[in-house]
Amino acid sequence: MTFLKRGGLWVLGQSVLLLAVIAASIIYRNQWEGHFLTLCGVFLLLVAAGCGLAGAVSLGRNLTSFPKPSASARLVQTGIYGLMRHPLYTAVFCGSVGWSLVWRSWPALLAALALAPFLDAKARREERWLRQRFPEYAGYEQRVRRFIPWIV
Repeated sequence: MTFLKRGGLWVLGQSVLLLAVIAASIIYRNQWEGHFLTLCGVFLLLVAAGCGLAGAVSLGRNLTSFPKPSASARLVQTGIYGLMRHPLYTAVFCGSVGWSLVWRSWPALLAALALAPFLDAKARREERWLRQRFPEYAGYEQRVRRFIPWIV
């Protein structure tokens, strides 16, 4: 499948936002004093690492940066995917916010927060593809929250 047909523009957009978070945090660092937000950032980085690792392990060979499932993909509903439908997107968001807090950068935090509506839109598009590919996805959606277990 081609880059565009697999959802490559979503991957490109996410990459641009992540690069903005990284660059802004380095260029505009140490914009506030205090350690509370830094500790919050470290906590979010740990959450991101946990969600990312658990998501990658659960997906196994299904792991891809593209939102459209391949023809050989299978629907994973176990492991962390039994708690949330998009742990990798949760990891990207928590990691970006955590990174910007650790670097104490307002511009990086704004870029990280811009990921929230972007990742939500990406997840919704991915879910349309998943419903087309896997009829059982509709029931899975009813049981499991999108980003945060039991909440969102």
